[in-house]
Amino acid sequence: MDRLQQAISKARMRREGAEAPAAGKPAHPERKERKPQAQGLSELDARWGEFEPLTIDAKTVTNNRLVAYSSGESSIPFDMLRTKILQQARKNKWKRIAICSPESGAGKTTVTVNLGLSFSRMREKRLTIMDFDMRRAGLSRALGQSSKTSMSDVLERRVPFADHGKCLEGNVVFGFNRERVKNPSEILQNPVTAQVLDEIESYYEPDIMIFDTPPLMVSDDSHGFLEQMDCALLIAAAEITSMDKLDVAERQLSELTNVMGIVLNRCRYTTGAHGYENEYY
Repeated sequence: MDRLQQAISKARMRREGAEAPAAGKPAHPERKERKPQAQGLSELDARWGEFEPLTIDAKTVTNNRLVAYSSGESSIPFDMLRTKILQQARKNKWKRIAICSPESGAGKTTVTVNLGLSFSRMREKRLTIMDFDMRRAGLSRALGQSSKTSMSDVLERRVPFADHGKCLEGNVVFGFNRERVKNPSEILQNPVTAQVLDEIESYYEPDIMIFDTPPLMVSDDSHGFLEQMDCALLIAAAEITSMDKLDVAERQLSELTNVMGIVLNRCRYTTGAHGYENEYY
């Protein structure tokens, strides 16, 4: 635990400012048919209202361990993590948060999805959650969604984000992958990607931007991209992720961005160990 606490305390300087946007199709062009703006609705609310609504069926909630879908005892760990993320983000003025893991199988996508579900119950906060692990379609599978386009289409300016994203409860927009991308490393490290993200951030003004990123020790997909993040959350699987691999991953991560903390996933605990008893609910 001491090593985990030491890792959590490490940080580095914030990313440098992004380059000026390149000429080309913006990430948020005006749609051919805009929905009529409701009376009294702000322009920002109208922009968020243009996303296709995201619905999740009960079978997906059960089968894919979407424990934060509704408030209750099972959602407490993710609600607590949500609060800690907001506190750290507010304190350090962080907005872009990468969810990482040393290797595959640590459950980073499940953590990402449940964080999104938890945030969707905090209606005053707006979030974007994007699948940047482009060698798989983890987010779409976890939420039981099908998508005609991928985040690569948005990043390469083939599709505006408004036509790609799906919005949960009006305040959390997910960006999915439809299929495996052949050149994820080149896409993520392309300067145009940084410019598109700047455009999305400026246009939609999310409070937090969360990115499900590739495992650190599997490829170089995320290594160049992580410099564009304000911070990263490292996910480790209890009894699976070795301390050696966790240490190497944390050191790699700290060289690229701020380390917000380490989350120990799949950890067995007794009832009440996280601060509440069953009877509370």
